[in-house]
Amino acid sequence: MKKALVTGASRGIGYAVAERLKEEYELFLICKSNPDLMSGLPGRHYTGDTGDHDFIEKVINDMDSVDLLVNNAGIACFDLIQDMTPEKWNDVLRTDLSSIYNTSHFAAKKMISRHSGRIINISSVWGLYGASCESAYSAAKGGVNAFTKALAKELAPSGIAVNALAPGVIDTDMNKNFSDEERADLTDRIPAGRMGTPEEVAEAVYLLSEMPVYLTGQIISIDGGFI
Repeated sequence: MKKALVTGASRGIGYAVAERLKEEYELFLICKSNPDLMSGLPGRHYTGDTGDHDFIEKVINDMDSVDLLVNNAGIACFDLIQDMTPEKWNDVLRTDLSSIYNTSHFAAKKMISRHSGRIINISSVWGLYGASCESAYSAAKGGVNAFTKALAKELAPSGIAVNALAPGVIDTDMNKNFSDEERADLTDRIPAGRMGTPEEVAEAVYLLSEMPVYLTGQIISIDGGFI
């Protein structure tokens, strides 16, 4: 059975991705906290910081191969730049960007040896266009997009595809901090007339994982026409 590593798998997009993949992949799932939320999912479960290089090495060493890597772990920070502390900035960059280096560093070694593999990074439309009061998140996701394009060029000769999905406004816990008024305003700005669902992003991940490896280095928005 093929093997997939999914980060940020305890809720939202990551959980939905694991649910979508579970029939076809042996799952290796990571969450930073609340491992009980993954109890309904099959596979091997790990609790730890994806920004910790040594922790990721231990997880991927448990895998004899990596067919699919889905980098979903991420946090947001809603703050004016003058109010943002260095700790908040570093935490967002560590979780949203450095974690992708960590997983890719170790997974690529296993993929290159087999001349096969797919890496899918969950980015954001804010990584393409930026969002007010989300400079750290936008910077991290912009870095994810650039990393995706660069790594795709590096790994293409080894038959490995690297792409990113850039969701728009998805109805997850990350967006629960919006007031009802803010949510209504966001919905009014989405041509599809609603927020997206984690399951829709998960289906896009699955379909992208099945595409020819010649499709690589792409940042694909899934946003209901929002941007």
